Amino acid sequence: MTAAEAYERCRAITRSEARNFYYGFVLLDGVRRSGIYAMYAFSRRCDDSVDGEEAHDAKLAAVAARRAELDACYAGRPPADDPVLVAVADAVRRFAIPRRPLDALLDGVEMDLEVSRYPDFPALKGYCDRVAGAVGVVSLHVFGFRDPAAPGLAEDLGVALQIVNIMRDVAEDAARDRIYLPQDEMAARWVAEADILAGRATPEFRALMHDQAVRAREYFARGERLLPLLDRRARMCVGTLAGLYREILVRIEARGFDVFAGRVSLPAGRKLALMGGEMVGALTSR
Repeated sequence: MTAAEAYERCRAITRSEARNFYYGFVLLDGVRRSGIYAMYAFSRRCDDSVDGEEAHDAKLAAVAARRAELDACYAGRPPADDPVLVAVADAVRRFAIPRRPLDALLDGVEMDLEVSRYPDFPALKGYCDRVAGAVGVVSLHVFGFRDPAAPGLAEDLGVALQIVNIMRDVAEDAARDRIYLPQDEMAARWVAEADILAGRATPEFRALMHDQAVRAREYFARGERLLPLLDRRARMCVGTLAGLYREILVRIEARGFDVFAGRVSLPAGRKLALMGGEMVGALTSR
């Protein structure tokens, strides 16, 4: 299988699975876009390793298999019949992507098998750093950067997006007996775990979610300092992704934080409008 064929398969996976990210990715030039597709496809495979109905031991084995796949990719010997790994091996070589953030991603994925509650935000941030901040750093290597501050800002933006994900997916996660909202903050707001598991948007729950929204905006403010450090194409991509997740946050707030009433999502027209706004902004800025 050629690298071009492998990248095309990763593009198809991304288009099918990445409901929001795809709108940012298409703004990159062809080479970097392919690299991002490869890294997304592998990240999707990592997530899928722990989200199915398989037994716990089978999921652990799947994560171990992902680590072995990385071994093969970094050794330059991916299975020739696996398009995702062929593309990943080419991308890590082409963009000099370090392995450490990808191992951190797998550490975070594995946490979902062992941890279903987080005592406080520092503990939760450790998870967010792995499953989202690390992806931000991987993406940054595909985008290209020179400023040494860029990786830390990419991590912050990844955490911002993950906090919004956590807020949006409270009901879905509760159905899997996972609660990512910090336990000490739940206690401080008098939020009962039983209410979350039962899908009750109590006044106390809404206040807790407001606290998370404030935190997300703080991370957005820090993470978006990355934008001026990127070239125009990458800036459009990252700006679009940040804009999409900010819009999801706005819609969660507009519901009074009742995320149990149905999944908050953006229509395609709104996504295209946000993408167009980022394009205009990037093209008219110096």
